[in-house]
Amino acid sequence: MRRTGTTRRGALTATGALTLGAVLTGCGGDDEGTGGKRPAQSGARAAGTKAEPALREKAVRDGARLLARYDLVAEAHPATAAGLMPLRAAVAEHGKALAPPHAQDEPKKSAPRSDAPPAPPGPVSADPKAAVRELAAAERRRADGYAEALLTAGPELARLLASVAAAAAAHAYLLTELAEETAV
Repeated sequence: MRRTGTTRRGALTATGALTLGAVLTGCGGDDEGTGGKRPAQSGARAAGTKAEPALREKAVRDGARLLARYDLVAEAHPATAAGLMPLRAAVAEHGKALAPPHAQDEPKKSAPRSDAPPAPPGPVSADPKAAVRELAAAERRRADGYAEALLTAGPELARLLASVAAAAAAHAYLLTELAEETAV
């Protein structure tokens, strides 16, 4: 015969559901208590929205520098070019996505600007494995830099930086594997 009534498992499940509901309600965006006004942003988030253009411009500059590094490695070691080009193309797309919104929407103004990427730091290694490992290290630094920038970025930019940081970490892994497969 089946037991009827409240069991310990049922009571715990109901209590957990009620607690979860209360927590989610507390986290909701109901602004009735604030007169319809949104609460003030925290200091870090408010500073992040002001610093967003600088974060974006730095990310674009760093990406341009990395693209130039990819080009130098592919030119110096043509055997690695086929493995590098898909990753280079992704870095170029990241640069487009991270560009400040006004730079994506507006055509170039009459003031000429140098869009040439800055010279990458240091020469390319003569050893193809070492050159690809250096690229992997650059991608790791890029991932770490974007992850650190998450702390000061606004929500939209933070999501974008997190995605690009994850892609850079994946690139570092793939470049490490490519370095192992590269013949000397």
